[in-house]
Amino acid sequence: QVQPVESGGGSVQTGGSLRLSCALPAFTYSGNYMAWFRQAPGKEREGVASVCPNGRTEYADSVKGRFTISRDNTQNTLLLQMNSLKPEDSAEYYCAAGGTVACSLSRFYYNFWGQGTQVTVSS
Repeated sequence: QVQPVESGGGSVQTGGSLRLSCALPAFTYSGNYMAWFRQAPGKEREGVASVCPNGRTEYADSVKGRFTISRDNTQNTLLLQMNSLKPEDSAEYYCAAGGTVACSLSRFYYNFWGQGTQVTVSS
C-alpha cells in the first residue's frame, strides 16, 4: 500500500450519520499531519478537519460540533465521524497525509491523497 485508502461513504438522509475510515501507509502515518477534505461538483476541494500527532484538531466552521476527526494508532487509520449530516455535506471525501504545516486545512500542504469516497445526503 502506497497511498491512503478511504472507505465508509454512502447515502443517508438529512440528520443521519456516517463514519469514514482511511487506511494509511505506515510511512505517512507516524508523526505526520493528516486531514479530511471534500470536494463537491463545481467547487474547490476544501478542508474539513485535521489532526496533529499531539492530538490537536482543527475543523472547518461548517462542520464544527457535527464532525469528529480521530486517529487509531493501532491500525494506522484516520477516522471521521459525521453526525447531523446536511445536504450541503454531500461531496467526495478525501483523506490526506504527509502534511507540512501543523493541522492545516489547506490542500496545498498535503503530499499524499486517497482516491476518495462519496457521501450523499438527501433531504
